[in-house]
Amino acid sequence: MSETILDACCGSRMFWFDKKNPNVIYMDKRSETHQLKDKSVKGGYRTLVVDPDVEADFRDIPFGDDHFNVVVFDPPHLVNPGENGWQFKKYGGLKGDWKEELRQGFVECFRVLKEGGTLIFKWNEHQVKVSEILALTEREPLIGQRCGKTAKTHWIVFMKQTNEETP
Repeated sequence: MSETILDACCGSRMFWFDKKNPNVIYMDKRSETHQLKDKSVKGGYRTLVVDPDVEADFRDIPFGDDHFNVVVFDPPHLVNPGENGWQFKKYGGLKGDWKEELRQGFVECFRVLKEGGTLIFKWNEHQVKVSEILALTEREPLIGQRCGKTAKTHWIVFMKQTNEETP
């Protein structure tokens, strides 16, 4: 396998067209299956599966420095969600000193990213503004795009500059 991409918080791999792409290592700290109510599905339930290739926390990525060409970082964006709610089961949640956790996540994602590599970051502003999150890293984004019905989801692209030191 020639993995060149790390999805550091893959969850159920929702936005991937090919959920088994051999070039991607799907990583998450959770490995679990849930039945979620869904009126649009026959039987009224949908199965949500979080089944990463590597079970690990984005604050301590188990790969060496400069390992991946692309890192996708889509961390949980809900602060203190109800643990029995479908949003928590689908997206996970942030607890405690979540700002420090996300700061460490950025550091780790850039550490495992090769020089000239691309970090794709996704954030939803439902509870926390993207400006608060971008303040957690010293890196400057290249581009960004808002999307979704309320334009609260942001896709932001960073590049690890050549000879750039990890903060």
